Amino acid sequence: MTRAAQVTGGGDRATVWPALERLLPQVQKPARYIGGEGGRCAKAPDPALVSWLFVYPDTYEIGLPNQGLQILYEIINERPDGRADRAYAPWTDLEKLMRANNIPLFSVEHHTPAHAFDVLAFNLSAELTYTNLLNCIDLAGVPVRSRDRYGDDPLVIVGGHCTYNPEPIADFVDVVVLGDGEEPVGEITDVIAGFLSSGSSDRTGLLRELSQLDGVYVPSMYNVVYDGPRLVGIEPRFPDVPGVIRKRTVSDLADWPYPKNQLVPLTEVVHDRLSVEVFRGCTRGCRFCQAGMITRPVRERPADQIRTMVAEGLQRSGYDEVTLTSLSTADFSGVEDVVTGIMNDADGCGVGPLSVSLPSLRVDAFGVDIAAQIQRGRRTGLTFAPEAGTWRMRQVINKLISEDDLYSAVEAAYSQGWKRMKLYFLTGLPSETDEDTLGIAELGRNCVEIGRRYTNRASTTVSVGGFVPKPFTPFQWFGQNTVSELQRKINLLKDATRRAHGVNLKWHDPKATLAEGITARGDRRLGAVIEDVWRRGGTFQEWSEHFDLDLWLGAMERAGLSIEWYVYRHRTEDEVLPWDHLDAGLHKDFLWTDWMDALEEVGLPDCRWTPCYDCGACTGYGIEHVVASASPPAGGSQGTPGPRRPGTGIPVRLGASR
Repeated sequence: MTRAAQVTGGGDRATVWPALERLLPQVQKPARYIGGEGGRCAKAPDPALVSWLFVYPDTYEIGLPNQGLQILYEIINERPDGRADRAYAPWTDLEKLMRANNIPLFSVEHHTPAHAFDVLAFNLSAELTYTNLLNCIDLAGVPVRSRDRYGDDPLVIVGGHCTYNPEPIADFVDVVVLGDGEEPVGEITDVIAGFLSSGSSDRTGLLRELSQLDGVYVPSMYNVVYDGPRLVGIEPRFPDVPGVIRKRTVSDLADWPYPKNQLVPLTEVVHDRLSVEVFRGCTRGCRFCQAGMITRPVRERPADQIRTMVAEGLQRSGYDEVTLTSLSTADFSGVEDVVTGIMNDADGCGVGPLSVSLPSLRVDAFGVDIAAQIQRGRRTGLTFAPEAGTWRMRQVINKLISEDDLYSAVEAAYSQGWKRMKLYFLTGLPSETDEDTLGIAELGRNCVEIGRRYTNRASTTVSVGGFVPKPFTPFQWFGQNTVSELQRKINLLKDATRRAHGVNLKWHDPKATLAEGITARGDRRLGAVIEDVWRRGGTFQEWSEHFDLDLWLGAMERAGLSIEWYVYRHRTEDEVLPWDHLDAGLHKDFLWTDWMDALEEVGLPDCRWTPCYDCGACTGYGIEHVVASASPPAGGSQGTPGPRRPGTGIPVRLGASR
C-alpha cells in the first residue's frame, strides 16, 4: 500500500474524467456519475493524506441517501490527516463501456481511480449486494481475493448490518468493522497513517495491528475449523489477536451530530429529503428483526440538537421535507414536542409548508395524531407493519399489536382524511399455519371496510415478504421455508384477496428469498458460491430484472454445498454458528431462551418500560438506555411490567394463555 500519487501520478493526472465524459452520452442516466452535489466536502487529492473511498455497492440513486456512508465521509474529511471521496456501483450499461475502454471504478468527487485510494470502504446492508461488492473491487483494478493483494493495493474494509455475519465474504475483505463506525474510522486512519509514514510494505503486519482495535475483525488473522459439513470453530492465528470481537457502540449521539452537510443530489434519488437521526437501537424485541437486536441499547439524540440539525439542514439544503430517522421514530420520548418545535422553527425561518415524516409509525392513535399534525393536509398514505396476520403469530414474533390497535389506528387515519394504507407482513415465520397466513388477507379486507365508512376511495396495499432468519436474533436457529412453501402461501393470499375490492396484494419473489437465505447464515465456504455467481454475470441480484436463482443453485452444486444444510434445516442449541466469534452485545443464552418463548407463543413487553431482561446489550457496554423520559408511550399493547423470576433477575414473560 503506497500513497495515491505514487500509484496514479497524483493531481489532475489522476482522473478518468476525459475518457468518461466521452462515454456518458451512451448511458441511461449520466447524472449518476458526474458528482457536483450540494453539501459535498471532499478535499483535493493529496499524497500526504490517508485517502478513503466510501463505496455503496448499488446504484447512485439507492446509495447516495445512505446516512451511514455520509456520516463517515464527513468525519474523515474533517480530519487534518484524512480525505474521503465516494463511489457507487456503475449500472450495467456503463460497466460494459468501462471494461471495454479500460476505465476503472472512480470517485464522483474528482473521478479519481479507485485503486489510487488507501482504503476502499463498503457499506453492506443487503446480502444480495455481495456480488456487486466483488464487481466493484474488480472494477477498481484490485485483486478480488484478499490473499492476492500486496503492499500497493488498497485495504478493502466493510461495515453495515451484513457484517454481523461476514464469513461468506471473508475471503474478499481485509477488514470488517462491527457496530457503529464513527470511532473506528478515526482509529483505523491513525494506524494507516503510521504505517504509511514508516515506509513499511508489511501488509500482514498492518492487518495484525488493525486486528487489535476494538470492533475490528480481520478475517485473515483466523483459521476456520470444520468437521465434515459442520463448523467447529474460528480461531485466532496469533496470541495477540482477540478470540472474540465485540461491536463498537457510540454511547452518546450528542457527540456525533452528523451529517452536518447532507448531500443534495442533482438528479433523482430515493428518499430525496433531509434526514436527521433521532435515536439508535430498539427495545421492542421483535424476534425476526436483526436491526432491532444488534443496535441495542437505545440512545436518543437530545431534542434541542435534533431541532438545530433540522433547522440548519433545511436552510442549507433547500428541502421542504424532513425525515426523523430511527427504527421506530414514534417511540422517541417527547416526540410530539420535538415535531411541534420543528414545525414552529420552520415557520419562523421562512421554510414551508414543511412536511415531517416519521418512519416506522407506531400502530396507535397517538402515532396517527402526530402524522395528521405534521403532514398539514397532505394525506398521501400511511404505512403500518403488523408483520403477521393473527394475534397468535404476533406473540410468536413478539410484535405485540392487537387487531384493535391496528383497526383503531386505521379508523383514526381514514377519519382524518387519509385514503390509502400500506400494511407490511412477513410469511414463512416459525410455527406459521395457513390460518395465520389467511389472517393477513383478513386484516387487509377489514382495513378497507373501515375506510369505506369515510371514503369510497379507501384502499389498502398488503405487502408480503418471505422471512429470512438472521444472525443475532432469536430466530437464528430456525429453518427457513422452502421456495415452494413460500409460493404456496402467496397463492393462498392471491386467492383470498382476488375478489377483495380495494385490497392490493404485493409480494417478494420467494426465489430471491432463497438466495438471501443462502448467504445470510453461511460460513466461509459460501465465498466460492458468491464468486461463482459474480463471474457468471450475476450482478445487481437485488434487482428483479437481473436476479437469477439458477446462478445460485448452480454455484452451490459446483461448490458441493447443500441448500438443505445452509437454508432449510433447524439449528441446534449446541451448534457452533459462523458468527459465534463476534459479539453483538446479546447473550446467546438470552437469544435461545427467547427462541423457546417464541415457540411457546409467549411475548415480552418493551424492556424500555419494564425490569431488565438481562439480554446483555446494556450491561456489556457500561451504559443503559439513554432516553429523555422514563414514562411509557401512550397507546399500544406492549404490556406491563411483570414479576421477576426468583433468583434470576429476569422478569416473568407475559403472554396470553395458549
